[in-house]
Amino acid sequence: MELIYLKAEFDGCPESVEATPQKLEIDLFGENPLAFVLLAEIDGVAIGLATYHFIYSTFLAKPGIWLDDLYVKAEHRSHQVGQALMLRLRQIGQEKGCGRIDWTVAVSNERGIKFYERIGAKIINKVKLCRLDGQALSK
Repeated sequence: MELIYLKAEFDGCPESVEATPQKLEIDLFGENPLAFVLLAEIDGVAIGLATYHFIYSTFLAKPGIWLDDLYVKAEHRSHQVGQALMLRLRQIGQEKGCGRIDWTVAVSNERGIKFYERIGAKIINKVKLCRLDGQALSK
């Protein structure tokens, strides 16, 4: 939960966290997980996470991975923690026969964009994130 709160704070929306430990336990570690989490730890203390779920590309006719959150505590950045999380995610993608890994990055997150470019990601500027939530979701 601490990492989720820190990520929301980093994104400038700490008030948006509705997750609870009980809900995450079911959704991430229950009998039928809806998503998965990779944790980076030092001496049993979580310092970073990557949350993801599987998607499907009809264009590729292959599964893919949607990286929902990647976060590393500030004091552990520039120590290859994010790179290790992304490497493991790539390995999972290869093991599952995925055609790609997709995610978003805030346009203001210059450091994150540079990191993603260094690991080989293409930054695609010609699409925009669309979302239905709240009342719009129930219409």
